[in-house]
Amino acid sequence: MELETLWEGIGLPSQVADLVREQLRSPFPADAKEAVEGLTHPQTAPDAYRTLEKVLGGNDMAMLACQLQAAAAVHDRYRLLGIPDEIYFDTMKCFPRFLEETRRRRGRYVYDRAWWSWRQVSMTLFRVGALEYELLPGERAISLHIPSDACFSPENVDRSLAEAGRFFERFFPGRAADHRICESWLLSPELGKLLEPGSHIRSFQSRFRILREEPENRDFLEWLFGADTDTPPEALPETTSLQRRVKAHLLDGGRIGAALGILK
Repeated sequence: MELETLWEGIGLPSQVADLVREQLRSPFPADAKEAVEGLTHPQTAPDAYRTLEKVLGGNDMAMLACQLQAAAAVHDRYRLLGIPDEIYFDTMKCFPRFLEETRRRRGRYVYDRAWWSWRQVSMTLFRVGALEYELLPGERAISLHIPSDACFSPENVDRSLAEAGRFFERFFPGRAADHRICESWLLSPELGKLLEPGSHIRSFQSRFRILREEPENRDFLEWLFGADTDTPPEALPETTSLQRRVKAHLLDGGRIGAALGILK
């Protein structure tokens, strides 16, 4: 797939596309070119990412350019397997989503999710409806992830789970999962105590049996408040009712944390 076709299909911001074009006009180190190919395979993607981190020297837009090149290249493998383009583009829309998340936090586009996005470009993680599903290496298990733009109603979650079951049975039959797990602040039992009975988050929590609580996890500060994980409670925004309840809970000495659960 041509890069411009990918950018159009995922809605990459034009300002970012211009920055990526500027990076592509300069020659990349030989190690970087080899690493781009490595990003497209699950077995080599983690090491390829680490190589790029080293040779690109923290240049976030150069890293984005490399990962987008890998994303365009892996489309051929989607086609060979017969995976619909809808799944491909929905999966690769992680790039504009991550960029928009940093723009809201920092006031400008920054690409700081390269440590995560090799999963999408290596065909390790797929977006199917509302949720994302990650194949775990060496395990008959799938990890569920909740994108920040997910429409989180029980109906949408039901639909995504059903479609994902059919997706993996059809395209990855040897990796059919014995169980599905989720590690997230959304599964926090402490958070559950603050939720209304009809809450979509409470409905999602009820689908899982908690295996491990993580009271010290502070990821919720980023996902709920759009804040850095070292932000003090008194500095947190109070725009939504959930933000207000959680902030009051924190100011009262409470914690939120996260939890690991297995789908019942």
